[in-house]
Amino acid sequence: MSYQVFARKWRPQTFDDVVGQEHITSTLRRAIEKNRVAHAYIFTGTRGVGKTTTARILSRALNCEKGPTPDPCGECESCKSILSGSNFDVVEIDGASNNSVDDIRSLRDNIGYTSMGGKYRIFLIDEVHMLTKAAFNALLKTLEEPPPNVIFILATTEPQKIPDTIHSRCQRYDFRRISAEQIAGQLEKICKSENIVYEKNGLLVVARKADGSMRDSLSLLDQVYAFCRDGIKEKDIRSVLGLVENEIYRDIVESVLEKNPLVALRSVEDILNRGFDLSEFITGFQEFLRDMLLFRLPGARATAGEELSPEATAAMDNLCNRFSEGDLLRMVELIRQTEASLRWSSFPRFAVESALLKMVYMDSSVSVQQLIASLGSGGGSPLLPEIHLTTSVDSKKK
Repeated sequence: MSYQVFARKWRPQTFDDVVGQEHITSTLRRAIEKNRVAHAYIFTGTRGVGKTTTARILSRALNCEKGPTPDPCGECESCKSILSGSNFDVVEIDGASNNSVDDIRSLRDNIGYTSMGGKYRIFLIDEVHMLTKAAFNALLKTLEEPPPNVIFILATTEPQKIPDTIHSRCQRYDFRRISAEQIAGQLEKICKSENIVYEKNGLLVVARKADGSMRDSLSLLDQVYAFCRDGIKEKDIRSVLGLVENEIYRDIVESVLEKNPLVALRSVEDILNRGFDLSEFITGFQEFLRDMLLFRLPGARATAGEELSPEATAAMDNLCNRFSEGDLLRMVELIRQTEASLRWSSFPRFAVESALLKMVYMDSSVSVQQLIASLGSGGGSPLLPEIHLTTSVDSKKK
């Protein structure tokens, strides 16, 4: 049997398997239980969050021989044929390549045929926003008055391109971006099931790289595991995915503390010689500074949702406590501005180097409380230079 990638092998088979979309799966389950299934849906959200997968689960739930049921058995002939894509009552259409008015007219003619044994005829149009204006108009009447037991599911990543007249005839479900913590939790379950040795920090790196997409995270996990056969380690993951190691970011932050510009400039030289992308470097630096800020703010670490090793936690505590919150925020703002400027810069290397030099020569910020305390203490201020004022009267006496 040929190898099956994780993205296909671990595709959710039931509503309970869908990660991070409980607000949608719960609604669909109750709609099936109450026999209140709509005739048309719009599933919208970014790539890889479960739109098409949820549509297929809904198709199986409605056409299962034991249903309609919110928990399809997956063993009957109807469930198996839908899973394999050979069920004639569940039709999947690619809106990008079948976007003309003639394609929709052909679909409309097909709707009139009786089912091949299923309880519902379901038409899933993926990337529906690619349809032409004439194609949308051809679909309007059918959506408004569909034949009995016919359901439309329109999936899209760009709902703003769908006409309001289509929106008004459908129930819309917005799929959320999946958090890095939820993705990492699912990846951990998969690794345990596949007997893969892993580091939690490494799985979190994969989850962050996936940027809210469960499917992307599974593809990345597949790629990483092909490289790290004996175990998934954070250092190897960063090497495979082209991500800069945290040690480089720590060196740069240390150079800021020591006011040493050479370390910062050598870091840029190093990442370029090793083939890293400067945009990826800046994105990783933002994540590193965010972690420092969350460790620095009282009580904020609990909201980060990260599990670091005791050694990594101690190192991060030691590093971030040497900065004030104001200093970290100024560093974050510098890097954020650099990220924006890289898109238009004709010399991105200098944009990054100048940002790091600004950080190195940045003066430490002083809180108002420290300023007041220093002014109120006797014997001069350690924060402010001693200021001597000479009045006009004194000058006249002299």
